[in-house]
Amino acid sequence: MTEPAGGTRPAPTFTTLSSMAVVVGIVVGIGIFRLPPIVALNSASELQFILFWVFGGLVSLMGALCYAELSSSMPDAGGEYYFLRRAFGPATGFFLSWGRMTVIQTGSLALIAFILGDYASLLLNLGPYSSSIYAALAVMALTGLNIMGTIHSSRTQSILASVIVATIVIIGVSALLFTSGDAVSGITLSGKGGQLFSGGAPGAAMIFVLLTYGGWSEAAYLTGELRNVRRSIVRALVLGIALITGLYVMINLAYLHVLGFETLQGSSTVGYDLTERVFGTGGSILVVIIVIFAALSTANATIITGARTNYAIGRDFRLFRFMGRWNHHRNSPQSALIFQASIAMALVVAGAFSQEAVSTMVDYTAPVFWFFLTLITLSLFVFRHRKEGDQKSYKVPLYPVPPVLFLAACIYMLYSSLVFTGIGALAGVSILAAGIPVWFLTVKFQK
Repeated sequence: MTEPAGGTRPAPTFTTLSSMAVVVGIVVGIGIFRLPPIVALNSASELQFILFWVFGGLVSLMGALCYAELSSSMPDAGGEYYFLRRAFGPATGFFLSWGRMTVIQTGSLALIAFILGDYASLLLNLGPYSSSIYAALAVMALTGLNIMGTIHSSRTQSILASVIVATIVIIGVSALLFTSGDAVSGITLSGKGGQLFSGGAPGAAMIFVLLTYGGWSEAAYLTGELRNVRRSIVRALVLGIALITGLYVMINLAYLHVLGFETLQGSSTVGYDLTERVFGTGGSILVVIIVIFAALSTANATIITGARTNYAIGRDFRLFRFMGRWNHHRNSPQSALIFQASIAMALVVAGAFSQEAVSTMVDYTAPVFWFFLTLITLSLFVFRHRKEGDQKSYKVPLYPVPPVLFLAACIYMLYSSLVFTGIGALAGVSILAAGIPVWFLTVKFQK
């Protein structure tokens, strides 16, 4: 999304500490209460399972450093769209927008809604399709609120994120210090049978690990509002991701210590199972409520950002003009919101007939996400070669080592998301490919 003509640049109000809080708030969410069992299923041992989470933090850090250079050297409200359009041309930028509209944002919204449904069903089960019913209700309700002009404030988002972080710390510390683990298998951090570096399915496991770490790329947009960008962005990203990695390793150690490896692999509501063992039923219900509110917060933020991307497509391309209308009275892009909700609802219905809706939604979004993240990383090399952007801005240290390593990780994750996933991946790639004729129609309508 590009800035309107005559728009002013944002004031530099963010400090290192406040921007670090935003990084943590964006990344730490409901995934850590749902996805670890799937990672465990693809791990050969407890130690390999924990190392996956450590490696996920390192990969995220390298990617964050690349985004820091891109965003600080050529800040623009269009974000990734602007990077790709400038590096590779308007067609590539359009396909990113198309992918976000039909796969990435809407698939992520459906994924979050299904996780919400899994936990809401623990409070009141609505039958065989309970999770799907709750997911559909969440999408419709939050979209309706946005159409009415209700905007989820950043202050509320920060409060909810703080509650989640505090919850993880309290649960993790309590589980590790005040629970013996004698009633279950406990934790043995060893590579059984030499399986530390062999066995398991690292590609499949890392898809879910990096999904749980997802969101740091959004933090790069803070560069336009940071004081002393070159120093603050690095500190915020490095310290923020280090804190997140520590939280994730701690809570996963707690899962292993209290539940045991095999029980963890079979859990669909691992946060509930852990707190029930540690605090009893009352504590577990409280965590369920916290996870539900966190899911609502994350889903609402996804709806807000996704709808504005769709609005930008409607504003910039005549073929999608129906989404480019802004209701100034309610201050919301109503048509874009409705169109986005329609796609998300279709995904919820499709997921209802899947044996594992959460995994299906991850399969659907992962290949498209990693494809574009690969292109965005490549754009850094393009801009370095052309010497474009602010040459005095932050630069990735030890260039080109971190970008090369992150690019290799992106390519491996793209390969893994195509090879180690199910029918959902084929659907996501097919929808992205459907954008090819749409692009030619778009060009025709632009004339």
